[in-house]
Amino acid sequence: MEAYTSFAEVYDLFQDNVPYEEWCEYLAGLLEEYGVTTGLVLDLGCGTGSLTERLAGRGYDMIGVDNSGEMLEIAMEKRVRSGRNILYLLQDMREFELYGTVAAVVSICDSMNYILEYGDLVQVFKLVNNYLDPGGVFIFDLNTPYKYRELLADHTFAEEREESSFIWENFYDGDEEINEYDLTLFIRRNVPGFREPLYQKFQETHYQRSYDLDTVCRALAEAGLEFVAAYDAGTREPVRADSERIYVIARERGKTVQEAQTNIETN
Repeated sequence: MEAYTSFAEVYDLFQDNVPYEEWCEYLAGLLEEYGVTTGLVLDLGCGTGSLTERLAGRGYDMIGVDNSGEMLEIAMEKRVRSGRNILYLLQDMREFELYGTVAAVVSICDSMNYILEYGDLVQVFKLVNNYLDPGGVFIFDLNTPYKYRELLADHTFAEEREESSFIWENFYDGDEEINEYDLTLFIRRNVPGFREPLYQKFQETHYQRSYDLDTVCRALAEAGLEFVAAYDAGTREPVRADSERIYVIARERGKTVQEAQTNIETN
């Protein structure tokens, strides 16, 4: 079943413990550190636009790309409320197209882990490289093999809210490096003819792949990007053996403006 269909409706409800403000502060600091203080920024795998909105609030001209129409509907509702001029595009990150280059590409909240094949990861990185300004910056995060192996594998999590409840079962295949999330949702509905709300059951299955840093660096190089740094998430500290999430910073190697335009026209 396609991921982020029913879950999109309650995604923000169950993400209310995610420190988006802290993540935005950290990400904006990295962007500034690598010379991106203004200009176009692409949020790849933007979901419901929580981070996209915050970066737009810091003065960046934002584009959001996601392959879930349901998630983007919520993002566009937020755009209406905020009045910010954000362009949202319904596209698969393995095939995304833009109208021109951008100063930076960001991809946060383990979007890259949803790319299950190494060849597809390289393809995403190639497209990022294609649409970056000369010397542009690419910043993304990843859940680590340690997190899948030690914290998620074969564990079940559940949470009950008044509006909705979920059961989240994990199964990690260490040989294939794939984590399967079986998600069962119970979403409250007001149904005509019933005095009390009813709960409608939905089920989704998500798959993520764990990538070690060496594999990520190899994919970046294959795509023509320059690896710059990797940090334990939220810090400027090196990646540790027990890091649960890491941030990776890469750069476009320095194509000319003319080459950038030619690449877009021929893509």
